[in-house]
Amino acid sequence: MLKLDNKPLSYDRAFTHAGIQYPANWLRLSSLEERNALGITEVANDPTYDQRFYWGLDNPKQLNDVTDEDGNTTTGLKTLWSATQGQIAASLLAPSDWRIIKAKETGTNIPSAWKTYRAAVRTACNTRQTEIGNAADVPALIELLFGAATITQQKKDSEGVGVVEPDTITNEAGETVANPVAGDPVMETVANPAIATAWPTPI
Repeated sequence: MLKLDNKPLSYDRAFTHAGIQYPANWLRLSSLEERNALGITEVANDPTYDQRFYWGLDNPKQLNDVTDEDGNTTTGLKTLWSATQGQIAASLLAPSDWRIIKAKETGTNIPSAWKTYRAAVRTACNTRQTEIGNAADVPALIELLFGAATITQQKKDSEGVGVVEPDTITNEAGETVANPVAGDPVMETVANPAIATAWPTPI
């Protein structure tokens, strides 16, 4: 972040200093020496936080509902995000609602593929809501809802012990030679166990 007189400057935006108007492209075209001559300094950007989950930096919102002495309840993140799952499920079911209505009105059968899909949506919703309810803290809830689908971790053997590179390897000539990365952990990419159950694929 660039600052002048302790005020932030933005690229591609004009600014005024000491009675002089500088055009919007001045910061992009100026040299470091020209900026320094004006007193422009570069400082680290302010830390950011996800306002959906935090009130401020390192200040998470409450995870569970809290009821005070007067019976007033403040809704927690788990309740809010569980409700969101219901909204998502409703949006996934809505495009096929007409099929159910038509079948009821005309006395015809609902295609089995649509029955299966709609049931899968409801099951996924219920499972995701349970997973949200089991989140231990705010970081775990964020990972559950927005974590990467895969993670890279150390491979483990059948006894759960981390696998490392062997001391020797066989080269292309079939010779046993020293392994240059002996002792390093053997890594593998696996499905992230900390993310929520996926929604079914629409049909």
